[in-house]
Amino acid sequence: MPALQEKFQYKTVMQVPKITKICINKGIGAAVSDKKLVDIGVEELTTISGQKAVSTKSKQAISNFKLRENMPIGARVTLRGERMYEFLDRLVTVALPRVRDFKGVNDKGFDGRGNYTLGVKEQIIFPEISIDKVNKISGMDITFVTTATTDEESFELLKLMGMPFANQKNNQ
Repeated sequence: MPALQEKFQYKTVMQVPKITKICINKGIGAAVSDKKLVDIGVEELTTISGQKAVSTKSKQAISNFKLRENMPIGARVTLRGERMYEFLDRLVTVALPRVRDFKGVNDKGFDGRGNYTLGVKEQIIFPEISIDKVNKISGMDITFVTTATTDEESFELLKLMGMPFANQKNNQ
């Protein structure tokens, strides 16, 4: 907090940006033909996050994908408070270093309003997931929602929280 306050010259401590929530979203495209894949996805997200995940349903019907309205097609979970910080710690210290050929996360995932989204290609980077039980490798999107108003503030916040961005000098 003091480092951010010093760099951006905030007048009060309340102006310093912080992470409000982490949203984890997992789209399961093959769920159109097999309904059990959604249950497996919800179970995996629940195991990874430590909080019950919910299935997401399609908003509209798309005939080319054999998709009907209100069909379960994914899973999501929103983490706040203590669970959010615990997940962030596990992501940075345990899961991301397990990614094959890891050189840091991309710094182009900011949306212009201070939020950052990161895509993970394999769910097996999390130690909670047993590789033997996984029948299909799938990825997920992890979004960090912050109170920062600009991407630069959000970048500094996440960097100070330990997020290993690719373009910075690694201190490992």
